[in-house]
Amino acid sequence: MAKGILGRKIGMTQVFAENGDLIPVTVIEAAANVVLQKKTVETDGYNAVQLGFEDKREKLSNKPAKGHVAKANTAPKRFIREFRNVNVDEYEVGQEVKVEIFAEGDVIDVTGVTKGKGFQGVIKRHGQSRGPMSHGSRYHRRPGSMGPVAPNRVFKQKKLPGQMGGVVVTIQNLTVVKVDAERNLLLVKGNVPGSKKALVTVKTAIKAN
Repeated sequence: MAKGILGRKIGMTQVFAENGDLIPVTVIEAAANVVLQKKTVETDGYNAVQLGFEDKREKLSNKPAKGHVAKANTAPKRFIREFRNVNVDEYEVGQEVKVEIFAEGDVIDVTGVTKGKGFQGVIKRHGQSRGPMSHGSRYHRRPGSMGPVAPNRVFKQKKLPGQMGGVVVTIQNLTVVKVDAERNLLLVKGNVPGSKKALVTVKTAIKAN
């Protein structure tokens, strides 16, 4: 069954494997998550567990939110997310979920919001090729043909300049290199979306063999 946890991306570093290979890793700090709610097919139409991550001041929370977390006997949470396809029977409201649920070698999917890069052209945004840079070409970094003359408009999905980054992205099939239970750290092979200190969601890979 699936399992998941919320955490913050700390940054990147590197570790050495036993055979001497150098492995680039992203460090994710996943302090204890608290189970705020269990959802079942009978009550909600689907199975899921709702986790809260990172306490926030009482002042920043409204009355319904305070009542919701009071059932789990915990402080108001800054981030609340649901994880589906989990074995709901293994969780109890108020229970803490820690990094130990993952082990070295586990294959995971990590979801986060990518770094915002502002308004970008098609070369940076979509990886298109530029035109000739010399001999009076005057066609250097433009977006290309707008399509046929007939419909008198630009078709939807045409790759054009625009806002780049700041979107939710999931990187699939990453490997857990190390679990540091004392410091609540997950070391994940490769890179994950988002800037430093950004919220990330770590869950069991859905396409892993």
